[in-house]
Amino acid sequence: MTVPRTEDDAYDRRSLHERIAADLRDEIMSGDLEPGAKLPSTTHLKTRFDASGATVQKALQLLKDERLVVGRAGAAVTVREHRQQTMRPASFMAPVGPGEQYRWLTEATKRGGRAHSALLEVTEATPPSDAAAALNLPEGGTALLRRQILLVDDEPVELVKSYYPLDIARGTAMTERRRIKGGTPTLLAELGHPPRLSVDRVSARVPTQEQYEALRLPSSLPVLRTLRVVYTDDERPIEVTIMVKAGHLHELQYEFTPE
Repeated sequence: MTVPRTEDDAYDRRSLHERIAADLRDEIMSGDLEPGAKLPSTTHLKTRFDASGATVQKALQLLKDERLVVGRAGAAVTVREHRQQTMRPASFMAPVGPGEQYRWLTEATKRGGRAHSALLEVTEATPPSDAAAALNLPEGGTALLRRQILLVDDEPVELVKSYYPLDIARGTAMTERRRIKGGTPTLLAELGHPPRLSVDRVSARVPTQEQYEALRLPSSLPVLRTLRVVYTDDERPIEVTIMVKAGHLHELQYEFTPE
């Protein structure tokens, strides 16, 4: 049964070039337009969307600004290589062996990029309410914050804020403004707090001002926000991390084994 529309129903009120960009973006992100593939010609897009050449060019410029396609005057617009990254959160959790680098860096390198991290801040801070609750902090309680940006080929891909209980962090390398060899999972395991369970809560949000600037976002496209709580023995939370990445450039892959 078809439900008739009423005047109160919401129509797509976006401008035509935004709607064109949205449809092409979906085809890129779903793989219908593969990395390296040429986008349909301007003539084809004008006919498909009943749009002017100027409107089509505005749509393509949006996709260029979003780092999804590349092109220049007189040349075909093509889907950018590595235009979307599939992240497998489960592969980042286990401590690494002696001399090995943090797993996020290893995984990013496998995908063909040159990955590194920049530590922005190490301080004691009051976490957001959801992170504080996960750490079982009292109202106004503080934790150690390590804030960093993760980059691939010098482009920011993820803003990371990790919070740790002060009774665990104080007096350790976590309080120093330097990278920890092997990452915090390795250090926590060495301190007698091996990660046993990780719980992720993922939501799509409009970026904050900090996220917009740190990730060099071209517009208010949604970001993926992951709140990760890591537990050790006796179900004690030892780390709460908030990870934010551009939604149009990343997807998360989780694997489950049937019970």
